[in-house]
Amino acid sequence: MDAAFALGIQVVIGSEKERALEAETSGKTLTVNYLKPDQAADRIAAFDRRWPLDAIVGTDDETVLLAATASMRLGLPHNSPQAIAASRDKERTRELQRKAGMGTPGFRRVLFDDDLETASLDVRYPCVIKPVFLSAGRGVMKADNPEQFLAAFDRIGKIVRRPALSRRGGKSAKYLLVEDYLPGDEVSLEGLLTDGRFRLLALFDKPEPMEGPAFQETMFVTPSRLPAGVQDAIAAEAEAACAALGITHGPVHVELRIHNGVPRLLELAARTIGGLCSRSLRFGTGCSLEELVLRHAVNFDTRPGDESGEASGVLMLPMERSGILKEVRGRAEAEQVPGITELTVTLPLGSDVVPPPEGNSYLGFLFARADTPAGVEAALRTAWGKLEIVLAEPAC
Repeated sequence: MDAAFALGIQVVIGSEKERALEAETSGKTLTVNYLKPDQAADRIAAFDRRWPLDAIVGTDDETVLLAATASMRLGLPHNSPQAIAASRDKERTRELQRKAGMGTPGFRRVLFDDDLETASLDVRYPCVIKPVFLSAGRGVMKADNPEQFLAAFDRIGKIVRRPALSRRGGKSAKYLLVEDYLPGDEVSLEGLLTDGRFRLLALFDKPEPMEGPAFQETMFVTPSRLPAGVQDAIAAEAEAACAALGITHGPVHVELRIHNGVPRLLELAARTIGGLCSRSLRFGTGCSLEELVLRHAVNFDTRPGDESGEASGVLMLPMERSGILKEVRGRAEAEQVPGITELTVTLPLGSDVVPPPEGNSYLGFLFARADTPAGVEAALRTAWGKLEIVLAEPAC
């Protein structure tokens, strides 16, 4: 909404809530059901007949399929709903990768109703176990042996059987995907596609190791410190993944691992990076990632879309254990660390702190800028060391 205001673009919020962001949109909120994209697209089409729309932008995993379905109905630039559905299904993504000749880890589907003890003896270790329909590390676990395999299935099963997630997952909530574990450094990139042409916007290193048993996102730093040849290979792998899935339009957020020197796709989402992480990016003379995406959506000039050149990064405040958030101490000291530009605690006091694999929300964000990526990383680590997260034990 800030980006739209800066660009003078009028926005209608499509939300499952009746009065979402009413003050910012002068009351223009269209209530839609994310779980029924065809019906929701009918409502959007009826709205368009009275107030014509120029573009529809999905902002998260819940809305990208609806945005594609409605855009197709109205003849607006869009990704195909089939491509979006594939990007949201981790098993289908792997199948399309393999069909396109891309390197993939070994993978197989294991149903909760299968003989799990037999299945645990029939996979290669280490392996990664995940639901096919969740994101942000939710329900993703590594297992090094059959005992950990069975424990992970039990733990993840309790997550996907929750009524809201079970309804959302449908048949996909009846099984998990088991993949060979790929050791190596992890990276994340933001890209933008126009008529299938891929453009790399930003490449983040993840200096903190992501080795399991759960996979909690923590630190992102850009520009990448990887060799130029590896960075080129990462961009090529991301572009190939978009082509394999049929993603041709708009923003993409891609997660990859560098395994034995070769980039391998982990996940691809047809949206921008989650949480508040995009605040770490600035393009041209201060253009935000959201402004760049909206410029692209309404066919404004996007040439100011080169990174500013200044190193930057974000630390998603790690959740080290579960509890009830009582206090965040040391905030003033952390904000005074040279290079730190912002500290935002997004989880309200009194809220449950739930780390992955059960949780998918963030405690807060630290942002930094410096002359070099190493300077950004050092500032984030120093500031994190100043903070103390005070938790109370949960009631049950």
